[in-house]
Amino acid sequence: MTAGIDEQTTPDGLIACHDCDAVHRLQPLERGERAHCQRCGALLYRDASGRLDEILAYSSAALLLYLLANIFPFIALKLEGRVEENLLTSGILALWQAGQPQLAVLVGLTSVVFPGLTILCMLWILLPIRFGFRAPGTTAVYRLIRRIGPWTLLGVFMLGVLIAMVKLADLASVIPGVSMYAYAGLMLCAAAASARFDPALLWPARGPHPHHYAPRASAMELGFCSCHTCGLLLKLPVQDHSGGHCPRCGSHLHGQRRHDSVARTWALVIAAAILAVPANLYPVMTVIRFGQGEPNTILGGVVHLIDSGMWGLAMIVFFASIVVPFMKLGLLSLLLISVQRESAWRPLDRTRLYRITEIVGAWSMVDIFLVGILTALVQLQALATIEPGIGASYFAAVVVITMFAAQSFDPRLIWDHQGRRP
Repeated sequence: MTAGIDEQTTPDGLIACHDCDAVHRLQPLERGERAHCQRCGALLYRDASGRLDEILAYSSAALLLYLLANIFPFIALKLEGRVEENLLTSGILALWQAGQPQLAVLVGLTSVVFPGLTILCMLWILLPIRFGFRAPGTTAVYRLIRRIGPWTLLGVFMLGVLIAMVKLADLASVIPGVSMYAYAGLMLCAAAASARFDPALLWPARGPHPHHYAPRASAMELGFCSCHTCGLLLKLPVQDHSGGHCPRCGSHLHGQRRHDSVARTWALVIAAAILAVPANLYPVMTVIRFGQGEPNTILGGVVHLIDSGMWGLAMIVFFASIVVPFMKLGLLSLLLISVQRESAWRPLDRTRLYRITEIVGAWSMVDIFLVGILTALVQLQALATIEPGIGASYFAAVVVITMFAAQSFDPRLIWDHQGRRP
């Protein structure tokens, strides 16, 4: 932290909510306490004292479990004395060999590469702090963690594994391997480390201390913008309210609002809506039994599960693969239209709808993980094989684009016209 920042900010200064832009006074917190926005309920900051050792412990355990998950067998399929054993990366290789390299890359990044990279980045940042110094590139590494965080889908992958085990129970005996248990432990440790991590470990909670401060005023009304990396609230660096760099962490400042947020989000929503048509019409995988193929669309797979009496599993797949993508498209369209119409209608509820699109969007990836796992496991030559279909590629594109759409939308736009119109 530079001397200039120390002189201009104080521990009881102001902080802006990243969801609604409301400005609040920083308050001291007791151990374990959290501060939430009074207007929209978003988390502003939390007490970070004593959390460093906890995060290091969880991250170290996660690294060990990650290595075990990639070394030992993940799952095996036993049929008539024949055992088909697979590693964690077998599904990725199977998708690549089946002529679906785009799916292989997506599954590999979200289930293997990004989780491992997140763990290493956490240790790179926190271990030096534990010994009293800061590692080079700390800000860039922290930005990388924030970028790949939404794409680290450990829980979604495990759900895909459980669904695959249930679907294969009638075909053969499914034997969980050491790697699967290690991956489940990795999921829990990584989630615990992420839940305890706070930027205050890197940058203390500080902000400007203006003489005149109106409660619940927005940062834009007061002429401030917030750094999305370290959370520092500062005066706009240039007259056009965009550009410049944060004087504390060096990150690029995007001004008061994300540039062309509405236009970019509309473009992504329209692209996803177009791709959703072939994603639901073409088969996502083909089950070949004794030389005869049975193509399955997403809806066809749900119907097959219902016919087999697996109502609970069918509802999970139906909700994650059909309801969630179309719900995200509908909710994002509603938010975009309301923002363009400068609507002041129920901003808190619209903010909650936006948070729903962020939370549930990634769970649609469960179908893609399921295709990769089944493709790797069911390779029993003349008895049965499973091949990925072109519909899986379209569906993966829909999931990825809707996730980008949710990330490109600026929720602060919902609150900009609050109070201006009846």
